[in-house]
Amino acid sequence: MFQAKGFPYSLGELITDPRLVERYRDGVYVTVRLKSSMYHRFHAPCDCSLAGVTYISGDTWNVNPVALKRVERLFCRNERAVLDLQLADTDQAITLVPVAAILVAGIRLHCLSETLDLRYKGPNHISCRAEFERGEEMGYFQHGSTIIVFAPRGFALCDVVAEGRRIRVGEALLRKPRSGTSGITATNPTQ
Repeated sequence: MFQAKGFPYSLGELITDPRLVERYRDGVYVTVRLKSSMYHRFHAPCDCSLAGVTYISGDTWNVNPVALKRVERLFCRNERAVLDLQLADTDQAITLVPVAAILVAGIRLHCLSETLDLRYKGPNHISCRAEFERGEEMGYFQHGSTIIVFAPRGFALCDVVAEGRRIRVGEALLRKPRSGTSGITATNPTQ
């Protein structure tokens, strides 16, 4: 995987769960950057359920393009949450990885009572049960940051996904296997 040209990182460093690393081997991913001037909330990209969250404490580097070209493995160094989502009415899954950034650097998930930030001292894996409808707010960053969306082999990137292109809420990011018309949509607006 690449955070910027010439700066690779491994999926295992980012999500730390060998089961998920294997699931997404040869899959696809989309990195969605939220600038500090943008809407900081993120929404369910499809009807799905969440059975737990893995919180990985870390640094709070800025995630702007300059930092991504200078700080190796930045996404793997910053604090983040791993949200393994089961798609409704299917055996398919995707994973969202909200990555916190400089300043406040907190991730707030509505299904959890605590904010995930550097003050959080609880367990690494947090059990929870939450159902989301497509477009429903899942949580927010307390400052701008990044969400990385992972899908397994068989999913495909939609034509609108291109480096540097602005993606708006509701635009399709991924096409599900065995279905060319139903997509996984952007989880947040960019303005």
